[in-house]
Amino acid sequence: MDKTFISERFQELQDEICSTLQEADGKLIFKEDLWERPNGGGGKTRIGKEGSVIEKGGVNFSAVHGKTPEKILKALKLEEADFFATGVSIVLHPFNPFVPIIHMNIRYFEMSNGTYWFGGGIDLTPHYIIEKDAVFFHAMLKRVCDEADNSFYPKFKTWADDYFFIKHRNETRGIGGIFFDRLNENSTRKNKSELFDFVFNVGKTFCPIYVELMKRNRDSSFEDHHKKWQKLRRGRYVEFNLVLDKGTKFGLDTNGRTESILMSLPPQAHWDYDHIPEENSKEEKSLKLLKKGIDWVNFEVNA
Repeated sequence: MDKTFISERFQELQDEICSTLQEADGKLIFKEDLWERPNGGGGKTRIGKEGSVIEKGGVNFSAVHGKTPEKILKALKLEEADFFATGVSIVLHPFNPFVPIIHMNIRYFEMSNGTYWFGGGIDLTPHYIIEKDAVFFHAMLKRVCDEADNSFYPKFKTWADDYFFIKHRNETRGIGGIFFDRLNENSTRKNKSELFDFVFNVGKTFCPIYVELMKRNRDSSFEDHHKKWQKLRRGRYVEFNLVLDKGTKFGLDTNGRTESILMSLPPQAHWDYDHIPEENSKEEKSLKLLKKGIDWVNFEVNA
């Protein structure tokens, strides 16, 4: 299994996800932007706007290579060598405040000195946390993890809780999911082929999860105050992506395509000074659930 095989399978996954999302949405059309990286490689950015459910979304593929930037060598504590990185990255922002934001990324990184690893994950950022949806989401992730290794879900779920934490707000970005990085023979009991199968299956799980969540919530009624809350939560999403996200920093530090890197940002966001939700409101309830360590698989859903 080499980088060409991995890159080709990732491109196939991009095609499959775009096709499935367009069919499920009913109106969404992705427009493709082919780009080249001046220092080596390139990608396919696909952006969809003004769908029936999805207001703005991106499903990106990239495969870049070249001399590893000094910033990356220092940040990752690596010896000097050329690099190759390929992956699929997705962020979807829906119209309806009761449909959640979702993010997925699967990636492969290798260096000319033999160093390699896989990374990625899926996380969900509801504007309003619907408990039964959170249970469904985490159960699906646990299933795909357990098929590879029973230790993966608890480990990667905790990793997501810690990673998608907005330190300056003391709250999680959403309800987490799974997150993993630098997976190879040395960090797991799996060989390269087994790790690829796991990562690819995570990617294949994306559509069954999000299509189901779209179906459940796309027709939910909402009012102006729900949209206002949605824009405030989108503001938190922006804060995380621009201040804390390592993927954003890696893309910019490797001279990636800025438009593709920042496609994760919502079409509209809002900030209110010291906004405090009304007591016992849906907004307050959701805010109280934005914390680490919730066992969503075994969560007792209120009637």
